Amino acid sequence: MLDLIRHDSILEVRMAHPPVNALGEQLVRRLREAVEAAPADGARALLLSGRPGLFSAGLDLPALLQLDRAAMRAFWLDFFGLCAAIARSPIPVASAITGHSPAGGAVLAIMGDYRVMARGAYRIGLNEVQVGLAVPEAIQFVLRRLVGPYRAERLLVAGAMVDPETALAVGFVDELAEPEQVVPRSLEWLGELLKLPSHAMLGTRRLARADLADLFADVSSLDIDGFLDSWFSPETQAALNAVVARLKSKG
Repeated sequence: MLDLIRHDSILEVRMAHPPVNALGEQLVRRLREAVEAAPADGARALLLSGRPGLFSAGLDLPALLQLDRAAMRAFWLDFFGLCAAIARSPIPVASAITGHSPAGGAVLAIMGDYRVMARGAYRIGLNEVQVGLAVPEAIQFVLRRLVGPYRAERLLVAGAMVDPETALAVGFVDELAEPEQVVPRSLEWLGELLKLPSHAMLGTRRLARADLADLFADVSSLDIDGFLDSWFSPETQAALNAVVARLKSKG
């Protein structure tokens, strides 16, 4: 489900959950544990990656639609706990976006310090609206922080999925690389950061990311129950089940 790969002082956490690295209960929990444990295990930086052509396809809708409200509440606490672990990590976190990255995959990518995306016929975006979900305020805040308020509004309200060049132009990602170079380039960026005087770099980083750290300081204070009300509304359930039906017909 996860491959943990050491590159000297950098830990690569590679999602390996076939076929599409869908974010269900177990993968989210394992990712959270790996991110939280990395500094104590001696890692000085962290890299999140996926398989060639796909970072993560987002939420595991077929599995999550089977859960009742209590189980879904536990899942969302874990998911936002994972977001918090990345956003509040005491060590730098880069995302090697190795291919498509819709919805939940894009959420994980924007929580870190830096994003390298593969060139090619790939798409990234917070397309929750297209599948019947409202994007939570905490996630909207993170995207506004990257691309600015107006651009974030346009992307979020449309549920837009954009190509790598557009993602780079608007600030959704920081650079592009050929697919086989996404991980090496991400490691190179982290390595250059780690060459800087550690105390100065980490202290400056901590101050620069204080808004994110504050936002995710208490996951239980986020409006999870409001999001659950939306998740279990008839309109959203119908839209999500329609998405699952389309996926099954394609598969």
